[in-house]
Amino acid sequence: MPSTSTHHPITHLLYLHGFRSSPQSVKARTMGAYMAQHHPEVYWWCPQLPPSPRQAMQQIMQGIANWPRESMAVVGSSLGGFYASWVAAHTGCRAVLLNPAVNPARDLAKYIGEQSSWHDPQERFFFQTGFVQELRDLTLTDLTQPERCLAVIAKGDEVLDWREMQARYQGAQLRLIEGSDHAISDFDAHLAAVLAFLGLL
Repeated sequence: MPSTSTHHPITHLLYLHGFRSSPQSVKARTMGAYMAQHHPEVYWWCPQLPPSPRQAMQQIMQGIANWPRESMAVVGSSLGGFYASWVAAHTGCRAVLLNPAVNPARDLAKYIGEQSSWHDPQERFFFQTGFVQELRDLTLTDLTQPERCLAVIAKGDEVLDWREMQARYQGAQLRLIEGSDHAISDFDAHLAAVLAFLGLL
């Protein structure tokens, strides 16, 4: 793995959760706890994203508008990985993608209607038809700096096709996991690799 010593040390870290997920996801809380304990000097932001992809991206870009591009990084899971790729493409920052959604406009079209949150089933939202077009609008034609990305891909993902993810992130650093699942339930075993890539170990 190439040394990250040529990079500026990370000062700002953004975490983007997936569809129907929240900042209460195990991966988000695991990373947040590590940052609080070992890197309290790094600004950590894990926002609750709205269902509208366009509004989500507006919220994200407004939130990081004043962040230093050379010393910020983004971590995204599933749909958050799709968003993180967009953020990385538009800021040039480093990105870690955890089972990233490759074609959410196609995959989420079948979820149009009322949905519940994973972490609070009482919390419901409506996934509108128009959101599919918003996802299409955010789709990148190609990755501009794949070498600035680490994709952690579980072959046991029951939601997304790991081969599609691997093909999408050719040129990026890839960490292929035998087994596991969409949530990367064994995330603790891969945290060190994520942190090392970001220069935060």
